[in-house]
Amino acid sequence: MTESPSPNPALAPAAAASLPRKEVRCAVRFPLSLPLVLSSGKAEFAAITRNISASGILFEMDKTLQLGLNINFSLRMPSAILGTPRDVLVHCQGRVVRCSMSQSHCQVAATIDEYRFAEQ
Repeated sequence: MTESPSPNPALAPAAAASLPRKEVRCAVRFPLSLPLVLSSGKAEFAAITRNISASGILFEMDKTLQLGLNINFSLRMPSAILGTPRDVLVHCQGRVVRCSMSQSHCQVAATIDEYRFAEQ
């Protein structure tokens, strides 16, 4: 049995820099286009979701947001997706982790740090 040679630690950073970056995801993302209302401080904005996971959300809006900005947002999850008798309103807290322009809209990625279901 032959052992494969162990990688040279001195070359590891250079080799890693030349490899394409791979995005690591913690949860499955669901492509959903839902209206979203988000706020930060006293400002309130409308947006449309592009995808949602248990730990994050990607949405589009007309305004750019600052990285690290704490945001609150609410969205109505359709009953057909959740398998519930009626739609469920979810209030979330998170923070902006990425913001980039895409054609005429800004795409914003945010974490979902906390969430709660609204009583209906």
